[in-house]
Amino acid sequence: MPLQNNSIMSLMSVRSAAHGDIAGDASHPRLRGKVDFYPYKGGTVMIAELWGLPYDPAPCAANIFAMHIHSVGDCSGDMPFSAAGAHYDEGNCPHPAHSGDLPPLFGNRGYGWQAFYTERFTPKNIIGKAVIIHAQRDDFTTQPAGDAGGRIGCGVIRPGR
Repeated sequence: MPLQNNSIMSLMSVRSAAHGDIAGDASHPRLRGKVDFYPYKGGTVMIAELWGLPYDPAPCAANIFAMHIHSVGDCSGDMPFSAAGAHYDEGNCPHPAHSGDLPPLFGNRGYGWQAFYTERFTPKNIIGKAVIIHAQRDDFTTQPAGDAGGRIGCGVIRPGR
């Protein structure tokens, strides 16, 4: 179905071009979610929804998590999800300019939702790669990956549904 009025909001009525189902590691078995990728104006709109994120009820707790696209669509490994490799990076750029560097995910009592637009990749470019949720926020400085902590969630990106 074509986009009506070329509006981002009309994306919610069409099939995504790429999709990933997120599952948590052994320490975060309740973590689950979905990430959908839609082609839009030469780039991609990503919509993510997650449940079971770690939650710290302290008044000033950040509850912010890094989310990246990693280069290998494999959610196995000796360390949780280590087989997913490094951040996806078509342009051989430093962090945070990797193709797969994404905005932070804000958790709200264990729930997170976000949508954003990027021209760093198209949905076609990322099929067969992985979306990784990290235990901490990305500092957008530390090389090579932003000191985002352990990998607590993973999903292989497949053609849309």
